[in-house]
Amino acid sequence: MTSSLSPAELVQQFESLESRLAYQEHWLDTLDQAVAQQERRLTTLEQLSALMRERLREQHQALQSGNAPDAARPEDDIPPHY
Repeated sequence: MTSSLSPAELVQQFESLESRLAYQEHWLDTLDQAVAQQERRLTTLEQLSALMRERLREQHQALQSGNAPDAARPEDDIPPHY
């Protein structure tokens, strides 16, 4: 393909391409930061989920065995007249 553009037009196109490239690099950096932040949040949420599952499993086992740490005992109940 032969170009019939003048040197000034070529410079203008070149500057336009440089500008577009800079804009795309900026957004690529922005998206990269967002993905990294989401990955950190996901890791934290996965750890929290695992902890909650473990605690739920422990509570379920305690309820099944009948000695739950937070289970109310009849002797701990406040009489209705208090």
